[in-house]
Amino acid sequence: MQRVLAAFLIVFGLVAPAAANDNYREPDPALTALVDAPLQPASSVSPDKRWLAAFERKWVKSLEEISRDELKLAGIRIDPLTFSRSRASTYHSAALHDLQTGEVIAIDGLPADGRIDSPSWSSDSEHLAFTLDHEGKLTLWVYDVADDSVRQLSDRPLNGVLTSRPYQWLPDGSGLLVNLAVNHGQPLPQPGIAALAPVIQETDPDNKAPVRTYQDLLETPADAERFEFLATGRLARVGLDGGLSELAKPGLVAGFDPSPDTNYILLETIEKPFSYSVPYSRFPLTSVVLDAEGNAVRTIAELPLAENIPKGFDSVRTGRRSIQWRADAPATLVWAEAQDGGDMSADVEIHDRVSAWAAPFEGEPETLIETERRFAGLEWGTDELAVFIDWRFADRMIRVWRFEPGNPEVAPVLFNERSYNDVYNDPGTPVTTRGEYGTRVIHVFDGSKVLLRGDGASPEGNIPFLDRHDFATGETERLWHSEAPYYERVVEVLDATGEELLTLREARDEQPNFFVRNRAEDTLTQVSEFPHPHPQMTGISKELVQYKRDDGVDLSGTLYLPPGYEEGDGPLPVLMWAYPLEYKDSSVAGQVRESPYEFNQVSFWGPLPYLALGYAVFDDPKMPIVGTGEAQPNDNFRPQLVASAQAAVDVLVERGVADPERIAIAGHSYGAFMVANLLAHSDLFAAGIARSGAYNRSLTPFGFQGEERDFWEAQDVYATVSPFFHAEKIDEPMLMIHGMEDNNSGTYPMQSERMFDALKGLGAQARLVMLPHESHGYRARASLLHMLWEQQAWLETYLGGGAD
Repeated sequence: MQRVLAAFLIVFGLVAPAAANDNYREPDPALTALVDAPLQPASSVSPDKRWLAAFERKWVKSLEEISRDELKLAGIRIDPLTFSRSRASTYHSAALHDLQTGEVIAIDGLPADGRIDSPSWSSDSEHLAFTLDHEGKLTLWVYDVADDSVRQLSDRPLNGVLTSRPYQWLPDGSGLLVNLAVNHGQPLPQPGIAALAPVIQETDPDNKAPVRTYQDLLETPADAERFEFLATGRLARVGLDGGLSELAKPGLVAGFDPSPDTNYILLETIEKPFSYSVPYSRFPLTSVVLDAEGNAVRTIAELPLAENIPKGFDSVRTGRRSIQWRADAPATLVWAEAQDGGDMSADVEIHDRVSAWAAPFEGEPETLIETERRFAGLEWGTDELAVFIDWRFADRMIRVWRFEPGNPEVAPVLFNERSYNDVYNDPGTPVTTRGEYGTRVIHVFDGSKVLLRGDGASPEGNIPFLDRHDFATGETERLWHSEAPYYERVVEVLDATGEELLTLREARDEQPNFFVRNRAEDTLTQVSEFPHPHPQMTGISKELVQYKRDDGVDLSGTLYLPPGYEEGDGPLPVLMWAYPLEYKDSSVAGQVRESPYEFNQVSFWGPLPYLALGYAVFDDPKMPIVGTGEAQPNDNFRPQLVASAQAAVDVLVERGVADPERIAIAGHSYGAFMVANLLAHSDLFAAGIARSGAYNRSLTPFGFQGEERDFWEAQDVYATVSPFFHAEKIDEPMLMIHGMEDNNSGTYPMQSERMFDALKGLGAQARLVMLPHESHGYRARASLLHMLWEQQAWLETYLGGGAD
């Protein structure tokens, strides 16, 4: 009776007033403190491995910042003031840590309200470049290490609309290439009555065009005009003395990359016609080689509009794609080209061909590799040693090959083959260094040896490692691995053979910090002293829990218990937070991908804040959806999902941790889709919290998540997995939160609105919170605090309070 009365009071004391008061609310102060806590700085090591640059990050923004004007065009969101992507994550300060002396040098002299972005070292480690968002424009700045001084290199505004970084260092460090915003300061085109015109699209029965539910696409000719205006840039070279020379002509610059010897530039530009059906990444693309003065030397590719890429995650556009410079050669272009019309389901022997073309780009390109799977990447080392990766979605298999780019007639040698979901057999990735031309290449020593670093996933959790592998003998030797009770991983190898390492080290109650580890001398020297972001949350109990599903699939999750909880204290209300994943192999579905020794990072975004209120948290209990043989994972989505949830509930109840009547299920995006399904098809949970989800799969008819089949091929599957089609079965209360400006493919705000209408019409208990100006991830402090308040109120209403 007391629990019922308490719930009654909470309902009318917390939730009911919110219905009348639509203002932003704030949660318990312990949760508010997490939103305001500092983030782990971002970092970058100089090429000479002397300096660690650390950048203080700013994720949370004000309502005023996220409500600034932005234009949604061609699949991206643009800040028309700065000619860059809107809502970018930026840094508000920077400092250098001397890895030899331990000295910390703050980078001073920047405008107080300037926001740092896109930092990058010169190859000689003498300068650190970055862009600064200040007074309505992006400009290029450099920090001079020797002089300990910072200066604006050019006051010309840069264009960051289409390029992730609007500048690139020349490989020799002598200067930089930049993309200038040629229309900055000019009035944005305003459509008038005369500009109005019908928007006409027409199908071509000979060319199917199955596309997913992209958001923020062009909708009118006026949109296209604005996109062209904002995205137009001009390539230029900037010297370290600030001298600037313009190269080529203005265009929609999508990418630019100097050759390792700096004699050429690969320039990629978006062309017309634009599309109302696909984002800019599928617009026509021209790739041209320029000389150092900006004169056109050779057109490498002219890709047409790609509205009709075949279905399939490993299907691609036709023509030369993924064009890049070979990092260990002066000026050799390499690209992949589909031999199957871009359709991985086509019955052909060779699906992709990788070709190379050396300057001066005359004669015929040379074939490097042909593969019966899809090209997935290259890592360059020497003429005798490089790495090629291919994959196939149907069986989730990935292969890693060693090959000799200087001797393409020598057959590649298979180094590793596994399911890309199989983390236990991941051999790690090669350590890289700066090569002869200042570009990043695989660090090869003694002719055939490389260093490999990886997460070291295992049934006991991740155990990061450093290995030495000899490609000549095939032998691998473990040089170092992390040891409990710490979680430590290699950030950079500081010498030629892996004796001295820069690592990031942490423990459950010790925040991550950088250390220099000398293996030969068995010493460990702390480099950074980043503060604990939430010292009030120390003492949390953390345990990796392993268990089985009723079909024998191994599962695991991380159990957190609030500070002060002792074994035998009795069951607690539990918040379970999960996200389903699809697999083709049940043996890898339950593999452990975390470490029990990682720092207890209590982020406002996930479930851990509620430990402060006395709840237990079961974080990331595995919810694998497995399709074996000819069956696809979603053919049995519901029974596998419910079975995974049942196993998670059972293990917590059997341990005496969970009160089976007071468990809530929560998730974001596809996790929200999971929440609604579990509330509809099980009675395991007292309540659910679903954020930014999609609930009606007929609104994503050409696939979703890992589902390649379209609605018309698998109508039963789409209907079965859609909780909207089964809303009448939801008889537990569900809180839905959604950003009004969600830009994620498939999770239109309408998905939550229509699901709420269904639940309201059916008489279910539901609450819908739409956050103004927020996208798929919420950024404003007021929004985040309100989100935490809503979740707190929901948990206290339907689970009762946490442990005293």
